[in-house]
Amino acid sequence: MPDIRANARSTTGTAVRLPDISPTSGMCPICVRECPTLCEVGLSAFRGRAVIYPRTDEFGKSTQASNKDYLLDWSHFQIMVDVRGAKGIEADPDKAVFEAVDVTTSVGGVPLKLPVFTAGLGSTAVAKSHWDGLAVGTALAGTIQVIGENVCGMDPESKLQGGKVVHSEDMAYRVKKYREFWDGKYGDIAVQTNVEDQWLGADTYALSKLEVNIIERKWGQGAKAIGGEVRVFDIDVAKALKERGYIVLPDPEDRVVQEAYKNKFFKTFERHSRVGMPEEKGFVEGVEELREQGAKKVFLKTGAYRPAVVAFTMMCASEAKIDLVTFDGAGGGTAMSPVPMMQECGTPTVYLEAQVLKCAEILKKRGKHVPDIAMAGGFVNETQILKSIAMSNFGGSPYVKAIAMARAPVAAAMKASYFAELAKTNRLPKAFADCYGTEPERFFIAAPKLKEMYGDRYAKIPLSAIGVYTYYFERLRSGLKQLLAGCRKWRLDLIGREDIVSLSERAKTATGIPMIDELESDVMEEILSA
Repeated sequence: MPDIRANARSTTGTAVRLPDISPTSGMCPICVRECPTLCEVGLSAFRGRAVIYPRTDEFGKSTQASNKDYLLDWSHFQIMVDVRGAKGIEADPDKAVFEAVDVTTSVGGVPLKLPVFTAGLGSTAVAKSHWDGLAVGTALAGTIQVIGENVCGMDPESKLQGGKVVHSEDMAYRVKKYREFWDGKYGDIAVQTNVEDQWLGADTYALSKLEVNIIERKWGQGAKAIGGEVRVFDIDVAKALKERGYIVLPDPEDRVVQEAYKNKFFKTFERHSRVGMPEEKGFVEGVEELREQGAKKVFLKTGAYRPAVVAFTMMCASEAKIDLVTFDGAGGGTAMSPVPMMQECGTPTVYLEAQVLKCAEILKKRGKHVPDIAMAGGFVNETQILKSIAMSNFGGSPYVKAIAMARAPVAAAMKASYFAELAKTNRLPKAFADCYGTEPERFFIAAPKLKEMYGDRYAKIPLSAIGVYTYYFERLRSGLKQLLAGCRKWRLDLIGREDIVSLSERAKTATGIPMIDELESDVMEEILSA
């Protein structure tokens, strides 16, 4: 497969001069001195390591993803629909309508109104900037919002005693904001903790002071394997973060670095997290301690590591009786995942799920605890969600109970808030204004229903939250109901591997799902020979 983007990527803001690039290197076939275009090599000659990361000028205002074709994705499967009967409802045309489909689920014992939740959004600027919309919108939709890693450590208002956090204004605010519109039944707020969070005692603080019910341990990243990164624009903040134990590059305490920053040779510092060195005994003991401290549920989030690590993760989760494990497939990010890692490292989502399901089946056959599973990694619509859940049901109920999303709900929040801003300054695109009006409230199809449901409280719902809710509840939930009805399954847990087929040999080999031309050939013979 030609690596045509090796030397020019939109994520790094690079380009090439000529259209007929070398398929091996991605460089122009003829590279000349008098060329003003900045390719990856050219920009790297000026900015070095900065070009490893997504565009620094868009940090805090964007999310990123790989644009590599992994040769297998959810489009390689087709959903099989039916016209006969109905499962999960009376086979009556007046009753078996798609709106009657039940798409509720439960992950780790937490009921959800739909099989989607918002994955860990932590100390990244884009998460903090849009937190109100994300948290409130997720609560309105009746699902889980995970507060991601490093929030306490990055909070300049955090108060520490003996090296442990005793108050974090940011963390407290995030929990409170979700709970303002949480119904107390569907979904919940979860706090994710990585190595530095555990050192700071962030989980203990969340459990004891904020009465959080769910702690999610974090092993590594979905898009990379070297820990979480964010950009820091203020040298004093960079120094404070280094004092708290973070890796900060370049060293803000180095005199040469300070002088270079002062003279604007560079504008930002990199703050890096550690990934830890998980081992079974310590992990299991740590989970037991969390439960002793009051954690009602303990989740685990991990990335797209090699097959042996998938098995190790499932073994540890089984031994610790983890409630939910989220596996995050390669190639996306919400902050500043290194672009080469997003492109070239880790297991893509479909392959990863196949490995996870193999491990789940082995655990089940041996009578061991099988945690609920959530998959993440590039999901944006209901067809992908349905295929992932269907693939995981070998008979009984699906192993994959829900899909974790980050980039998509962030995009919904950003788009909603941006268009509301455009409306205030009369800068809406004409085509949009002609179709949907010029008043922000009228943009959102779900606004009238929310206004009726919440009355006077409706005024406190951010427009960005309505955007997230509308995406989750009106689009994904409605779309899932239609697809399930097409399969003649009126409950989410009835969908199974028999409801999807492979469209490529690669898909069949990786997942065991039969090809479409192999499906029910024997049944066709029986029907016509009767």
